[in-house]
Amino acid sequence: MHMRLIGLVVVLLICNTLCAQDCTTLGQTPSTAFPVCGADTFSQQTVPICGYHNLYVPGCDDGAAYGDKNPFWYRFTCYKTGTLGFLITPNDLGDDYDWMLFDITGREADEVFTNTSLIVTGNWAGTFGVTGASNSGVPYIQCSSDPANNKNSFSTMPAIQEGHTYLLLISHFTDSQSGYKLSFGGGTGSITDPLEPDLAGSWASCGGVTVTLIMNKKIKCSSLSADGSEFRLSPARARIVSATAVGCSNSFDMDTVVLTMSNALPPNTYRITVQTGTDGNTLLDNCDQMMTAGNHINFVVDPVQPTPLDSIRPVGCAPNKVELVFRRPINCNSIAADGSDFTISGSTPVKVTGAAGKCVGGVATSIFVQLSAPIQSAGNYRITLKTGTDGNTIIDDCGQQTLPGAYETFSTADTVNADFTYKLYLACKIDSVKFSHDGDNDVNRWKWNFDGDGKSNDQNPSFTWSVFGPKQVQLIVSNDVCADTSTATILLDNTLEAHFGLPAVLCPEDKAVFTDSSIGKIIGWNWNFGNGNTSLLQNPLPETYPQVTGGRERIYPVRLIVENDLHCFDTTVKQMKVVYSCYITVPNGFTPNGDGHNDFLYPLNAWKASNLEFIIYNRYGQIVFRTNNWTNKWDGRFNGQQQPTGVFVWLLRYTLIDTGEKVFKRGTTVLIR
Repeated sequence: MHMRLIGLVVVLLICNTLCAQDCTTLGQTPSTAFPVCGADTFSQQTVPICGYHNLYVPGCDDGAAYGDKNPFWYRFTCYKTGTLGFLITPNDLGDDYDWMLFDITGREADEVFTNTSLIVTGNWAGTFGVTGASNSGVPYIQCSSDPANNKNSFSTMPAIQEGHTYLLLISHFTDSQSGYKLSFGGGTGSITDPLEPDLAGSWASCGGVTVTLIMNKKIKCSSLSADGSEFRLSPARARIVSATAVGCSNSFDMDTVVLTMSNALPPNTYRITVQTGTDGNTLLDNCDQMMTAGNHINFVVDPVQPTPLDSIRPVGCAPNKVELVFRRPINCNSIAADGSDFTISGSTPVKVTGAAGKCVGGVATSIFVQLSAPIQSAGNYRITLKTGTDGNTIIDDCGQQTLPGAYETFSTADTVNADFTYKLYLACKIDSVKFSHDGDNDVNRWKWNFDGDGKSNDQNPSFTWSVFGPKQVQLIVSNDVCADTSTATILLDNTLEAHFGLPAVLCPEDKAVFTDSSIGKIIGWNWNFGNGNTSLLQNPLPETYPQVTGGRERIYPVRLIVENDLHCFDTTVKQMKVVYSCYITVPNGFTPNGDGHNDFLYPLNAWKASNLEFIIYNRYGQIVFRTNNWTNKWDGRFNGQQQPTGVFVWLLRYTLIDTGEKVFKRGTTVLIR
């Protein structure tokens, strides 16, 4: 959040080219982002200086340079649809931080630099200190600016969708290495995975020297002991001598562990059981949930035979690839990259365009088959194994080829559209809006949010507002497989408020001018000026009022009633003071004896004076009273002591409001005891 003046941009770009260095620290690139959840405050003590890529920021065409300068990236998944609130609190509140949120669901992390459709929201305001997303933020991306402009450091909490994966960029514009704290909270969504960590799959290599374990979710690399002491093998035909986490050299978490045995395992059924390791814990997920000791999984060391096609993972919405699961590891080099090992048939025409294994140590227990296009409609499909262009089907880690002709089936769901319609029923006090969604493509869930004032799960709800103006309505729909979100701003434009301007004080020689400033689609005005006169004009002719006598003043109530195009009415009444005189003078004597008559010395009738200064001196030249408010009055005391009878000199300066003329007067006044 910083000022990026155009003249400075060239300097910054040159510096970036010549001085910036590539980010190599884990977490400083999108592909190595920190995995986070909503349960903890993440503390980043230092920020290495590196970067940066230029970034497109929607709505910010101010010529400024935006980029991932001195960045850290954070990755999380949404487990409950809602809003996301978070705070970035610098250790040094004079530091300048920016942020941007991306939805990378089904995308490579580095696409954030090239695919602008991934942007959700952000904040690049020119302010320092705490920033983030909250209810007090602006509903758009704040662009860079001069810190003196005092732009809002917060954006409104964005909507996040269940099952989607997000990247949060925190960019440190200040060239210091002072860190910050990142905490989540305040939103209605959840980024904390409720799933307890567990073992989800396992297989033994050919010969049973190594056993690969697959977790049901990402696990912290740091929670695994190198000696494999978090696991126990039974029957104990070998010892576990080491454990290696796959992918931890360039990531903070993993879901695959390879156990190495002291010797080859003979064919049999075995069990791996979780236990507390030498580091004092089992395995931990990114929210520090501990895998329960005693959890276990079985695996089989088979005699050598071909590995069958086992199953297809459930597909999601608009799948563009399908994951095939095998009982034993498949050699990755036996998988034809062009996908020619597989063919697909089904409800709509689609082709196989590629295939790749989820490879660990050159083998994989699942193969991703790439499709020519996402399947966006409901249907049934079959994937069949055949001999590929490489001259074989697929070959397992024992060199056995799976026979062609094996197949598995899967079903897809229709994509959905959350666009909705509405009809307004405007009234004087309460507006009603009827909302409708077509429910097409088997939609069976509706989540409405009516500008934060209410919610509904009905397909076609109604909602009422008593406060008018723009209302942001959001609808999230789902058919239990596909989901979509739509937002519309609905204008309830029947706000009606009567307002007008008038003189605060009316002098005897002046006419009162009344100016309408009412709000609404107004078709009628009804004035009552309190002097017996009325008017139906929007801005009536100036009014005169009777001369006030006896040195007094009089209050007149002025009323305005306005009517709008719905024949609704609103009324306001203001008080106008008519005074006896506006001639400014200072008395030549006063008697501060408390009898209620002539007890104070002050400028009289200074209704039309601005920038006023009134000073009183005693005969020694001391200032005994001074004020810039003509209604402040001298009571004849100085430092709490009553002043004796005598002559006092006064000075009076002011500017006439009507003409701008500057006036200076001086004179004397006798204090009489």
